[in-house]
Amino acid sequence: MPIDVLFAGIPVAELEPAIDWYERFLGRPPDMTPNRHERTWKLTDDGWIYVVEDEERAGNGLTTLIVDDLDARIAELNGRGIETGAVERLNEGTRVLMVADPEGNQIQLGELVSSGD
Repeated sequence: MPIDVLFAGIPVAELEPAIDWYERFLGRPPDMTPNRHERTWKLTDDGWIYVVEDEERAGNGLTTLIVDDLDARIAELNGRGIETGAVERLNEGTRVLMVADPEGNQIQLGELVSSGD
């Protein structure tokens, strides 16, 4: 079964405060408002995330985003008031950082690096 587009959902209890946080996290407003309970951001040509008001599931999301320069992304996030923790090296080729939104959803930022970095 071929998959053409990915939509990854992140559940929150209250949409409006989440929109503010995700706008700062992603550095821009949502790309689409499908309905009054969701906002979506296009991250790649075929990859989207959406924040959805879903009180029962709120705070239980886990999403991983792979970035090209983790250190630059950390600086951007800190500059926009998003707190970040320590970077962890999982193996010789992967560095990761975990960020939590105000609801407790976990967003892992990962960077694939060469073994010499």
